[in-house]
Amino acid sequence: TSVSPPPHPTVRVRPLTCTETRRGDRRVVHSLGNSTVHVSAARHDATFGFSAVFDAGASQEAVFEGSGMRQLVELAIDGFSCTVFAFGQTGSGKTYTLMGPLTQTETRPAAPGLLGLMQRSFACLLEQSRSRGSDLALSASYLEIYNEQVRDLLSPGPPCALPLRWSKTRGFYVENQLSVDFESLDAIADLLLQGSQRRRTSAHALNRHSSRSHALLTIHVRSRAIITPPTRVPQPSACPSKQGTLCFVDLAGSERVKETGSSGELSVEANSINRSLLALGHCISLLAKPQGKRTHIPYRDSKLTRLLARSLGGSGVTLMVACISPSSRCLSETLSTLHYASRARRVTTRP
Repeated sequence: TSVSPPPHPTVRVRPLTCTETRRGDRRVVHSLGNSTVHVSAARHDATFGFSAVFDAGASQEAVFEGSGMRQLVELAIDGFSCTVFAFGQTGSGKTYTLMGPLTQTETRPAAPGLLGLMQRSFACLLEQSRSRGSDLALSASYLEIYNEQVRDLLSPGPPCALPLRWSKTRGFYVENQLSVDFESLDAIADLLLQGSQRRRTSAHALNRHSSRSHALLTIHVRSRAIITPPTRVPQPSACPSKQGTLCFVDLAGSERVKETGSSGELSVEANSINRSLLALGHCISLLAKPQGKRTHIPYRDSKLTRLLARSLGGSGVTLMVACISPSSRCLSETLSTLHYASRARRVTTRP
C-alpha cells in the first residue's frame, strides 16, 4: 500500500535546566533552523540532518503540527498500524513531549498550551471522527515493561505480570490485557492519567521523576463509514470495517549509573532499561541495512523489541521523536541519541 508517512525521525532539543545553568554547563547543541542540529564541543564538531528539528523555544503545538502527528492520526483512522515513540537520555524531555507536565492530575489539569502529543492526538482523533461522519469505536490499553515484566496499568489492584504470546495472525501480543472503551476526550485523558500515576518512577541525580519502565499506550480504532444511497432502501449500507491502532511509546531513558548515582534497586532497574534499549538499537541497526544485506532481526532479545517488532520493520507507520539535552555535561549521551536517530532514519516499512 502506498501511503505518505510522517517525517521520520524528528529531534527535540530541550532548554537548559536551572540546575545546569547554575552549574555553569555550556550549551553545545544548536538548531540551525533548516532541519539540522549542530553539536560543537571539544573534540566534537558534527552536524546531523533530520526531517524536523525543534529547538528549546518550540511549543508543544509546534511539535505536534511539525512532527507529522496529525497525519499519523489520520492513517490510524484509515486502518493502519501507527506508532510514535520518544527516545533519549533520562531527563531529556520524553515524557513531557508525549504527555506534558508531570504535575498534572485529574483535579489539576495542565494548561492547554502545555499538553503533549498524546492529548493533542486524542482531540484530533475525535475531531476527525466527527468530521468524516464515520462510525468509530475507540478503546485503549496501557501497559509498562518493568524489569522485563509486562504489567497492565489499567487493571484494578496491584500491577501483576502478564504473559507475552506469539501467533501467526497477531504477532507478539500481551495475554489478558485490559482494553477500555471511551467516547470522549475527558474519558481517554482520565485513562492516561490513571495509568501514568501507576507507572514506576524514581528520583536520582539526573532526574527527579525518572521513568523506570517503558510505557505503551495503544488506541484501537475500529471504523465503519456509513453511506446512505440515493434510493428508497430504508437501511443504509456499510463499507467494510477498518481496524487501525495508534500506539504511544514512552521509553525509559538511557542512563549511566555513575552519572545518576544509582545503587541497589535503582541500579538493577537501570541495567534492565539499558539492556532493552541496547536490544532496540541492535534491531534498528540491522533494519537500517539494505534489504539484501540484512541478517536475522533479533526481536526476541527483549520484550520491548517483541512488542515493537511490527512497528519497527513490518507493516506499520512509525514516528520517532529523539529528545536531547543541550548541556555539555550530557554530550556523550546526546551524540549517542543523534547517531541512534540517524540509523532509524534509514529504516523503511511497508504499510
